[in-house]
Amino acid sequence: MVRLPGRPRTKRGVLAAIGALLVTIALGAGAFVYFVLFPTSSPKPFGLAPAKRATPLSSAASVDGRWTIAAGSRAGYRVREKLAFLPALSDAVGRTSAITGSATFSASGGGLAVTAASFVIDVSTLKSNEPMRDEHIRTLGLQSATYPHATFVLAGPLALPASAIDGHVFSVPVMGVVTIHGTARTVTIPVSMALSSSRIDAVGSLTFPWSEFNMTAPSVGGFVSVTGRATMEFDLRLERA
Repeated sequence: MVRLPGRPRTKRGVLAAIGALLVTIALGAGAFVYFVLFPTSSPKPFGLAPAKRATPLSSAASVDGRWTIAAGSRAGYRVREKLAFLPALSDAVGRTSAITGSATFSASGGGLAVTAASFVIDVSTLKSNEPMRDEHIRTLGLQSATYPHATFVLAGPLALPASAIDGHVFSVPVMGVVTIHGTARTVTIPVSMALSSSRIDAVGSLTFPWSEFNMTAPSVGGFVSVTGRATMEFDLRLERA
C-alpha cells in the first residue's frame, strides 16, 4: 500500500498531529477573538496643540501662587499587547480622572519657577476598553489592588523659561520622585506646558522597563502578554486654589 506523504506512521505520530491541530485551532480562535472582536484602535497619546494658548500673560505674577488639580485632568498607562507570538494591532490604554494634588508657582525678578508640586493618582480606578483587562491589572503587573496609588513629588525648584508667559506651549524637563507599585525612583520627565491667568496645562509621559518599578510584565495564561516596557502618561489641568 502506498502511504500518503506526511501521513503519521505511528499512533504517537497521530496523537502528535492531532495535538498540533488543536493548538493551531486554539491559536486561530484566539486570534479571531482578539483581533476581530476586540477593538484594534486605542486613544492617542496626550498632547498640547502648539497654539493651545494665544494670549500672553501680563507678567509672571499672573500665575503666582498655588494651583490645584481641576476637572478634565487624566492619567494612565499605555502598553503594547501581544497574542501568543503575534503583536497586537494597537496599544492597551487605561486611564483615570481620580487625581489629586497641587503645584506652587513663584514669580521673582521677572522670572517664574515651580517651587513645589505633588500629585496622587488612584490607579485602582484605571479603566480601559476591556473590563477583563482592568480586572487583570488589579493582581498582575501594576497590581493596583495591592498598590492603589501612584505619586509624583517635584525634586526641587523648577525654573521655567522666559517664553513661559508668552501664551504658547513650551517644554521643560521636570525632575521628581515617581512612586509606582510601591517603588520610588527619581526620574526626569519631559513636560509640555501652557499657562494662562485662569488655567495651567501640563502634559507628559514616562516610558520604562517593568523591572524599574519592581513589576513583572503581565501575562494571562501565556496567551495574552505585553512587551517589556510600559508608559505612564498624564494630562493635568490646574486651577487656582
